Amino acid sequence: MDMLFFLEVTLAGLGSGGLYALAALAFVIVYKATRVVNIAIGEFLMLGAYVFYAFATGMEWPIWLAIVGAVVVSGALGALVERLTIRPMLGEAPISVFMVTVGLASILVGVVELIWTADQRRLPEFMPRSPVMVGEAFVAPKVFYGFWVAVVLALLVLVVFRYWRGGVALRATASDQGAAYAMGINVPRVFSLAWVAAGALAAVSGVIVGAIGGISSSMGVFGLSVLVVVIVGGLDSVAGALVGGVFIGLLEAWAGAYLGGEFKLLATFIVLVVVLMVRPYGLFGTREIERL
Repeated sequence: MDMLFFLEVTLAGLGSGGLYALAALAFVIVYKATRVVNIAIGEFLMLGAYVFYAFATGMEWPIWLAIVGAVVVSGALGALVERLTIRPMLGEAPISVFMVTVGLASILVGVVELIWTADQRRLPEFMPRSPVMVGEAFVAPKVFYGFWVAVVLALLVLVVFRYWRGGVALRATASDQGAAYAMGINVPRVFSLAWVAAGALAAVSGVIVGAIGGISSSMGVFGLSVLVVVIVGGLDSVAGALVGGVFIGLLEAWAGAYLGGEFKLLATFIVLVVVLMVRPYGLFGTREIERL
């Protein structure tokens, strides 16, 4: 085995895994707080990338301001979706709420294609382009810096939801909504907070993914891999999102390098089926999770 090639493939897989983990965090935050399976997470990611593109290219905002604008717009969209489409569905069957998010995904794709068409576009360059070497192994600069952005944001999310008052309220609501109500926590506001945080994280993920591979209305496919990550790791587990993201990123990289690109998704879905057969609640998920 060519160890240098293996190391380069592994580093690329870690880069992809970091982005999967960040997007999976957005999924898990919503599920933990509201028990909603948001199948539209990939489309939130896509829309965040397009909003950044509109601000940075169309309106010629500075890159940092365009990123902030994309995060704010995506977070606001999360709050709007929760208030108008998710909150009225409280108490309904889980499959009904799930289908609402499926419809939402189609609507977001349609909005993007109406405004920007389905053509692929390139985001403006904003990451360093000088080669990155880890020992003798080469790592694509965008993958390298994207990975570290994902790591920093994931750590920030963990700290915020561990020590910030809103994060404590979210964790309390996730544990027991009835008890949270009894303790005076505004549970509907926590629901909105979860969707805002998910939208903001998805926007950052979308900008990084778009910077690496360009943006198009089919970016939502990225959400399929994210869905695999959260099911393998556990729908309600933050640790599962992080570990699952890295694991799936590595698996896809190794399968693509040694078996061929067409085996990337096949390998991940084989793992998904095996995990569901052995541990239906995921590697780190709560045993009582109810599957759709």
